[in-house]
Amino acid sequence: MIDRYFTDRVTVRNFSDREVDDQLLREMLEAAAHAPTNGNMQLYSVIITRDPLRKRLLTPAHFNQPASTGANVLLTFCADFNRFVKWCDASNAKPGYDNFQSFMSAVFDTVILAQQFCTIAEQQGLGTCYLGTTAYNAPQIAEILELPSRVVPVITVALGYPAGESVKSDRIPSSGFIHDEVYKDYTEKDIKNIYAEKEAREDSRQFIAENGKETLAQVFTDVRYPKETNEVFSKIYLDFIEKQKFQIR
Repeated sequence: MIDRYFTDRVTVRNFSDREVDDQLLREMLEAAAHAPTNGNMQLYSVIITRDPLRKRLLTPAHFNQPASTGANVLLTFCADFNRFVKWCDASNAKPGYDNFQSFMSAVFDTVILAQQFCTIAEQQGLGTCYLGTTAYNAPQIAEILELPSRVVPVITVALGYPAGESVKSDRIPSSGFIHDEVYKDYTEKDIKNIYAEKEAREDSRQFIAENGKETLAQVFTDVRYPKETNEVFSKIYLDFIEKQKFQIR
């Protein structure tokens, strides 16, 4: 049987004032580093932010989300080829990692590490929240954290002890994303069935009404993640990645 932790987990956005022990934090990160990694290169670094002033500097880059302002610790997980390239240079080896393939390898390593860390932290009674805004405002975050070339922030995790109960997020049924042997494309009927429960939730109906929309999908396309905004932040991130010496276009 699958442990109920995995199906009952919640994202925590409200944190108590209880401090996260530094030794525990480092032990959790060390344990998370045993997660799978591309070629055993460990192409990541993690910046721990506890200092209130530096957290205040980072908060606008995360659009002042409550999770970023209230967390005891912010952890910025970065794709990092800086360390590996310097090792190559010092070892009479010629690195060729300034390309899209290498960048994506580092991103995969970083995301796997972050998720492994979240699982470990939550099993220790801590709460976590992914801040996807890291990719939106990578240049500002990199400046605040003094990131060198070949280091790119990928995801931030807000960490702390939960304050009160958190609402369990809805998920589409597994039939909506599991395919046997080959990809089976969706009919209109399939799509309606997959998203029926999500659309029927009271919070979804409230979301639609608050934003003056007709459907939940319109909230995503017109309000939360509109095309124009996606294009602006895509350019910012791509320009920054190339500034960090990865040629991906």
